[in-house]
Amino acid sequence: MIARIWSGESSLWLLLLPLSWLYGLVSGIIRLSYRLGLKRAWRSPVPVVVVGNLTAGGNGKTPVVIWLVEQLAKRGIRAGVVSRGYGGKAAKYPLLLTSQTTTAEAGDEPVLIFQRTGAPVAVSPDRSEAVRALLNDHAVQIIITDDGLQHYALARDKEVVVIDGVRRFGNGWWLPAGPMRERASRLRSVDAIIVNGGEARPGEIPMRLSPGLAVNLLTGERCDVADLPALVAMAGIGHPPRFFATLESCGASVEKTVPLADHQALSVDQVEPLAACHQNLIMTEKDAVKCRAFAKANWWYLPVDAELSGEEPEHLLKELIALVH
Repeated sequence: MIARIWSGESSLWLLLLPLSWLYGLVSGIIRLSYRLGLKRAWRSPVPVVVVGNLTAGGNGKTPVVIWLVEQLAKRGIRAGVVSRGYGGKAAKYPLLLTSQTTTAEAGDEPVLIFQRTGAPVAVSPDRSEAVRALLNDHAVQIIITDDGLQHYALARDKEVVVIDGVRRFGNGWWLPAGPMRERASRLRSVDAIIVNGGEARPGEIPMRLSPGLAVNLLTGERCDVADLPALVAMAGIGHPPRFFATLESCGASVEKTVPLADHQALSVDQVEPLAACHQNLIMTEKDAVKCRAFAKANWWYLPVDAELSGEEPEHLLKELIALVH
């Protein structure tokens, strides 16, 4: 229903307009208070790059964070990552991730980033606290924030916005009548716009999510997802249909799809009944980090990597490296 409202297919968004006006007023006042100096943002001693979005729901920003961390590492730049840690609740903040940190503590995306990149990761509702914690324990040269475009309490040197190229901005209204956290005009003040799928417009960086081999959660075995019979696909991400479409494009034989809420906590009692013993359960890597502790032999995940095309990605990386040197 939310998807239909936000896309404009349902006229129910009209009933939510008063709440949207209030949301837009409050968010506008907050941003203006920082621009006028009524509130002061904390500035890190090392450069900060925000990777965020203008809309609610999954746009592909976490793969972009991973791509940036890995690309900077290849060029000799050590990055640290900070996150709000949605879906997690730590005993205390800031929380520096270790190999023992659970998704219940840190949230699924920070754990995924930590496991994929090996980069230092810290979470806190106050992102400046997370940055301080990273700098106290690690010799990082640049900070990448996973989300936080609207967290103006943390000063930033570069802003990168990720857009879903298919859904883009829906009906264009603020939450809850539409998907917008800020209006599309905010794009005029950011440093880079990355478009995940669909058609990139002039000035935007095209990106696609490239799937790898399916990985067995229990054994680590890898195989082509098209070779796995009788698949049940589950996805607890911002936009589950994107994952299901990816499986289809890979030639996977999917018998059933199970969309879940983004950042939804998972337990063995919830997940095990989804696939019968003769079926294989395929999930996103973001779901897999929540299921590893109780994984079964017929559970698999499909990792994806961000692939950015054109000359602009190299220009963006050069700008980030220039911040460090």
